[in-house]
Amino acid sequence: MYRPYIPRPMPESPVPLLRAHARHAPWNARGLAAHAAALVDAAGLRPTNASARAMPSARAVRFYVANTLLDRPEGAGTAATYGYRHLLQLLAIKIRQREGQTLEAIKKEMREVTGDSLERRVAQSLAPALFLQTDSTSAKSDDSVASWRRIPVADGVEVHVRDGSPGASDELLLAIREGVRAALGRADIRG
Repeated sequence: MYRPYIPRPMPESPVPLLRAHARHAPWNARGLAAHAAALVDAAGLRPTNASARAMPSARAVRFYVANTLLDRPEGAGTAATYGYRHLLQLLAIKIRQREGQTLEAIKKEMREVTGDSLERRVAQSLAPALFLQTDSTSAKSDDSVASWRRIPVADGVEVHVRDGSPGASDELLLAIREGVRAALGRADIRG
């Protein structure tokens, strides 16, 4: 059963929403890059520096570790694992690149920033995307009525996903939304 969209009250701070991503850790380099890429893309972050890439990759993660922009992972080689702090650092790098900072300037900042400060800065920059992830509706009557999440994609376009379905995880919802956005941008299907 479909229910109209009723926005939930937003928390005062986006930090708890960002912290929810810690439950996906630990990651390997590819998983960390993919998770950060989903958040960066959802937030619409694009670097102003032409030499910087919008989406982080596993190769970029290893490059940032080698150049001390990211802390060293636990383990080495294919057994290396990355945690929530690595996610924060990677997101901070992408945010600062969006603001036009060089890697050298970012490296200096990363040495001086505390964990709480880093987390707050990243959460504030990603706030719209983090709040969007919490937009959902749920039916409250009987057990036979499904609960659905509504994910706004573009003007006049939204995706509906039933809670508890295989596609209802935050990561997959971001990927679905961005896939639909990419499809909408294709000239051959627009008109």
